[in-house]
Amino acid sequence: MSLLESVNCHEHLVALTDSERIALCDEIRTFLVENVSKTGGHLASNLGVVELTVAIETVFNTNKDRLVFDVGHQSYVHKMLTGRQTDFDRLRQFGGMAGFPKPSESHTDSFVAGHASSAVSIALGMARARTLLRDDYHVVALMGDGAATGGMVYEGLNDAAESGEPLIVILNDNEMSIDRNVGGMASHLSRLRMKEGYIGMKNRYRHALSKLPGGRGFYRFTRRVKERLKRVFLRTTIFENMGMAYLGPVEGHDLKELTRILRIARDMKRPVLVHVLTQKGRGYTPAEESPSVFHGVGKFDPITGQIPTKAGATFSETFGNTMTALAETDQRVCAITAAMPGGTGLLGFKDAYPDRFFDVGIAEEHAVSMAGGLAKQGMIPVVALYSTFLQRSFDQIMQDIALLNLHTVFAVDRAGLVGEDGETHHGVFDVGFLRQIPGMRILCPASCQELSDMLVWAVKDQTSPIVIRYPRGGNRDYQDSAWSDMGLASAVNCHRQGSALTILTYGTMLQNAMNAADVLSKYGIEVSVLRLLSIAPLPVDQLCANLTTDHLLILEETAAGSAICHNLAEALYERNPNLKIRSLNLGNGFVTHGSIAALYEHNGLDGYSIAEFVRKEHFYESEKTLGCALD
Repeated sequence: MSLLESVNCHEHLVALTDSERIALCDEIRTFLVENVSKTGGHLASNLGVVELTVAIETVFNTNKDRLVFDVGHQSYVHKMLTGRQTDFDRLRQFGGMAGFPKPSESHTDSFVAGHASSAVSIALGMARARTLLRDDYHVVALMGDGAATGGMVYEGLNDAAESGEPLIVILNDNEMSIDRNVGGMASHLSRLRMKEGYIGMKNRYRHALSKLPGGRGFYRFTRRVKERLKRVFLRTTIFENMGMAYLGPVEGHDLKELTRILRIARDMKRPVLVHVLTQKGRGYTPAEESPSVFHGVGKFDPITGQIPTKAGATFSETFGNTMTALAETDQRVCAITAAMPGGTGLLGFKDAYPDRFFDVGIAEEHAVSMAGGLAKQGMIPVVALYSTFLQRSFDQIMQDIALLNLHTVFAVDRAGLVGEDGETHHGVFDVGFLRQIPGMRILCPASCQELSDMLVWAVKDQTSPIVIRYPRGGNRDYQDSAWSDMGLASAVNCHRQGSALTILTYGTMLQNAMNAADVLSKYGIEVSVLRLLSIAPLPVDQLCANLTTDHLLILEETAAGSAICHNLAEALYERNPNLKIRSLNLGNGFVTHGSIAALYEHNGLDGYSIAEFVRKEHFYESEKTLGCALD
């Protein structure tokens, strides 16, 4: 039995010797590469935290102590060490283990962690709950991969420092430039602060003074004097200035030293930040050389690191290429993204027009408000964000863009189901919260060419806020474009005609509708398929002009509460009270992880399931008037 196979909990790790734990790290890296190469997943970030996670799981017992990730894609090693090694063959697969922490999967996963910059706040809440309920456990927040570029981190740190709650924040620094203290005295004090004897002396000094009359006040006075002297003579960190104790920087691949420092941090019994320096992709040459490529990767050859190439351009690539072309002819065009230049297809734009490219880090609220400032002063900002992350900027879209009716284009990538990343990443809520914003226009292309045509129109011909939402991946069967210079006047397109009923949809869900029509045709049921190119404003009059049946099925790749079906049904019913309507969408729950094909089938949105729904319901033959009542 390998060392890794023998380790499934904290007690197993503690029983190992230092040399055995070091050997365990090598086995973990081999295991990661072999397994992630088969399923895809977040590889580079997990390779970078092997020693750090082993040290955390050794010093803390995550079955009782609370470990909060930020973000959770660096949790694979934690999962391996808490009894889930055998589940990795179904990592991120439908019905298998999630790629992010999931408390329903294991008690050692203390919290869901799919979005960034929230771990300190969550951990502080847990620490305060511990104090209020008089429990006894440690709380650790592990943040990395740029989470510290989000402003919420500093809100949490500020409150944590003020609270005095025993709390450990580990900053996994693998790319950021955080200045080190310089000078001989600073280096000396850094070494001194991390010595067990010094920490013990501080604790004994504080404890002794607390027993004397006026001792607590004297301790606070001497502490303030010390801090002021440090600020005058030494270069301190932002964390110390906020009131956090600071340990580091620490070599993140020195397991013995990491374990020692974490024990010191644990015993300080106050808010402390441990600054750890790691290397993304550590121990696997392809990931070391291309950490961004192997950050989130599909299946690959574990020996060579080769990743299979995909034919055809993606929506993201098409967006980026169109943006570069637009910027060439109009110097007002600029691009904004939030730590996603590669994912949103903007690397080419960045290279061509660096002065007009702004990557703000994980700060979506700032991105949108800055776009408002750019637009107000005459620029044409295009904000490229994933749908799931756009949620965080709702207030800024409302207050800093829509209220002034500013010409800002939102390129909403990863709209709809995204697959294996699961609940925290599916883009199935943006339709609902964007449609309620007055004056907002929302376009939904069904092909890469249509995306390009819509983007050109949105940049060149519009003067108000506009959203273009598109999915992960590339074209499906439909590769044409129904968008024209007429703009919203051509917002309904007919793809198929039949007399039994009409299936209405938008975006790439068109393919599922067409597949359903093919299945129904085999049963002698001929249906029409209509597609909306705009869902805000809803082109109701155009739709009525194209409706040739009294039976309508509205098909959407959104959560039920975000769907257009109810508003659309109400508007259609006013014009045709005899229209019988049904709807299909993703329902009211969160959608789990798995391949998009598996999720379509599971949620009844694949072509066959849609066709079976139509055949089972028989509402296209019913004499009962259903009006705008929807399922």
